[in-house]
Amino acid sequence: MVVARVREIIDALGSRVRIGVERHAFGGLVTLERPDRRGCPRILLDIYGAETLTAYIMSARLSADRPLTEEIVTGAYPMRVELEHQPAPLLRLVDAAEVRLDLPAPLWDRLYAELNVALAHVREMDRRSTAHLH
Repeated sequence: MVVARVREIIDALGSRVRIGVERHAFGGLVTLERPDRRGCPRILLDIYGAETLTAYIMSARLSADRPLTEEIVTGAYPMRVELEHQPAPLLRLVDAAEVRLDLPAPLWDRLYAELNVALAHVREMDRRSTAHLH
């Protein structure tokens, strides 16, 4: 059985992001939290949102200091992700409730890896929930 999973990444400057996998009625979700920020902003991502964010992280890494068009995820867990360069590079995620979660560049590499592992767990949760429906 696939169980809920939580990992925390801390960069050299103390920025923290928590990546979780949670069961949902129709499978699994990826959660992103910034426990080091006031209010501990939290955003939920389905597979579509998590895969979009994973690809956007790689695009941001490859863009150097060039602009990158924002991505908009629609569906049950809508969000927008954009690259900000000033004052320092960060990815800004904003969900439908206008919760804002900023991800500074020093977190990107480990976040990319953890999102890929989290996605594998979510896909398995989705597969198992679909199998129970048939």
